[in-house]
Order: sequence, then C-alpha cells, then structure tokens
Amino acid sequence: MPSPVDPELLDAAVTIIRKAGALTLEHFRHPELDIIHKGDGTPVTIADREAERFVREQLEELFPDDGILGEEEAEKIGTSGRRWILDPIDGTKAFTRGVPLYTNLLALEDEDGISVGVINVPALDETVAAGRGLGCFANGVRVSVNDRPSLDGGCISTSGFNIWSDEAMLRVKRSGVQLRTWGDGYGYVLVATGRIEAMVDPVAELYDLAPMPIILAEAGGRFTSYAGEDGPGHGSGVASNGKVHDDVLALLRD
Repeated sequence: MPSPVDPELLDAAVTIIRKAGALTLEHFRHPELDIIHKGDGTPVTIADREAERFVREQLEELFPDDGILGEEEAEKIGTSGRRWILDPIDGTKAFTRGVPLYTNLLALEDEDGISVGVINVPALDETVAAGRGLGCFANGVRVSVNDRPSLDGGCISTSGFNIWSDEAMLRVKRSGVQLRTWGDGYGYVLVATGRIEAMVDPVAELYDLAPMPIILAEAGGRFTSYAGEDGPGHGSGVASNGKVHDDVLALLRD
C-alpha cells in the first residue's frame, strides 16, 4: 500500500492555490474583463493566465525538479518523478458570467498516482484538500461523503447538459434523483463534503479532474470515469459517495 504523502506537500499546495484564487478575485466581475476564445472555442481570460503563471512560479521555486502540467502553458518535464497538475480557473464560463462557483485546481502526481488534491472556491472562501493517508478537509475541518444508500431523493450535479445523451437524461429523470448544475469543480466539493450524492463530468481533461481521485478517496467516496476506470486521465469523471456509484454509472451508460 502506498505510504502517506508528506503533509508539507499538502500544506504547500493549499497555500499556493489559495493565493492564486485571490489573484482571480481581482478580475472577478470586473466590468472591463477581456474574454478571449481559444482554438477549441473555450474562453480564457487574463485571470486564468495570471493565476497559472503565479502557481508555476511558486512551484518552480519550491520544487524545482518537479514537472508541471497546466491548461494555459506548455508542460514542464521534471526529473523528480513527481508532477503537479493545475487548472487556474475551472469553470471559466462561470467566471466570465459572474457566477461565484468557479474553482482553482491543483494536484500532485507521484509514482503511486495522485497523492495531493486541492479544490479552491475563492469567491466562497472554501477550500477542500486531501492528501494520501491524511484525510480530506474543508477549510481545515475533516469532512466525508454522506451515506445515502440510493439515488431516490438524492442529487446529482453535472458540468452541463448539452453533451448528455437524450437516453441518459431520460433515465436520470425517471430515477427519482434531482439533477442540478452546481458548477464544475464545485460539484466535487459538494460530494466530498456530503452535501450531494454524485457529480458527473461527461467530457473533461486531465487538469479538470486531477485532484478528484484523492479527494474522493480520502473523503470515503469513489471516483471513476464513465466506464468505471480509476484515475483522472480517461476523459470523463464520476464522483459519488460510493454507495450509489454503480447506480450512477448504470444511468449514464448507453
């Protein structure tokens, strides 16, 4: 079994990503915020780029031998066997519309997989963080998923409805579960802290999902892809309290 991660790595990740989140707040709801659309049609702002640059500079100063993968800049290849994975603003569309549920994501990957994960919600002053063998914490207080045994009366959040199949949407509607769109990374915060039962990302990149496996594991839940694969690199994400996970996968599977 992999050994617990060094708590100092978790503390450093939390400190860095919270400072990056504070930088994004300087641009949040700014009337002159400039929105640029990248080649794939997704939006990017100066807040995304400033926050990523800040995180990279902090990581390079503290951990110069580690690799870094982020959304907005080229990957830095390290020599230590560890890699930091970051998304400076997860939910840029929410950010540009003044919705306070956008997040800042940071994770550390080592030879045993994801060992540290942090989801920061700067506009709500809420941070959920976990380290392998250390537990999962919200603003320093230990948290866990809920124990609802079925989806009936429960709640699933999703990053968006436009790429759901009509068949999956109909199955969810008939299951008795509530379906909401409480953000991207924020949906995982809600699962890890026991406020909802599941979060679904039909299509997502590695940097969108990297913190989620360790956060859900340390909170007592489960994280997989749509196909039930472990890890954040399979292009989709499903998080749950564990008890309803197979039921959620069955609803989604076409």
